[in-house]
Amino acid sequence: MNLYLLRHGIAVDLGTPGILNDADRPLTAKGEQKLEEVARAMAALELSFDLILSSPYLRARQTTAIIAKAFSARKRIEFTDALTPGASPRKLVELLNHRQPLPESVLLSSHEPFLSTLISLLVCGDTHASVVMKKGGLCKLTIESLKPARCASLDWLLTPKAMALMA
Repeated sequence: MNLYLLRHGIAVDLGTPGILNDADRPLTAKGEQKLEEVARAMAALELSFDLILSSPYLRARQTTAIIAKAFSARKRIEFTDALTPGASPRKLVELLNHRQPLPESVLLSSHEPFLSTLISLLVCGDTHASVVMKKGGLCKLTIESLKPARCASLDWLLTPKAMALMA
């Protein structure tokens, strides 16, 4: 399985007038613009996805919509609480493993610290590795057999600045 992890784009700060909770924080105009560059870079990498899973939080849904539009993949999007900021990576692994057939290429649109914790768990076998996912950053893991332990190889971790150079 190819597992792609995408952190949502730049969002308004919690406490911005009209924003009452973390789940309702939208992307900023700059966040949307940077994600369009990320989408072009992803297209330049010739990526494809059997499935796109997203956190239901507004900024992740908006991030997912921008990427899905670039890939004409709106029909392959599902939203799950297993990708919210405080979710358990182990529950996400269970969710993916229960899919039949198991998808070959999955994009996850989520948050920090969830994504860095997931990368650490799948690559190192614990959650203590120091991984930094920038807003709009993209990571690729290759997995032979998905389990909540050391099972993945880190192929690459790209910052939005690096992807802007590729777009």
